[in-house]
Amino acid sequence: MPQDDKWWYCLKHNRVEHGPGCPNKVRMGPYPDEATAASALTIAAERNEAWDVSDEEEEL
Repeated sequence: MPQDDKWWYCLKHNRVEHGPGCPNKVRMGPYPDEATAASALTIAAERNEAWDVSDEEEEL
């Protein structure tokens, strides 16, 4: 499936991009839609928190 129709969040410009844009190394995604891409930083923070909790539970 081509990546040209996906949505991305650009970390360099702090904005959502659709299709080709900045190099993948400076953006998060792909995401299925603009709203999800706009939430990329929140999604990443929530996942990181869940992983931290999981790591703490494993250490017990």
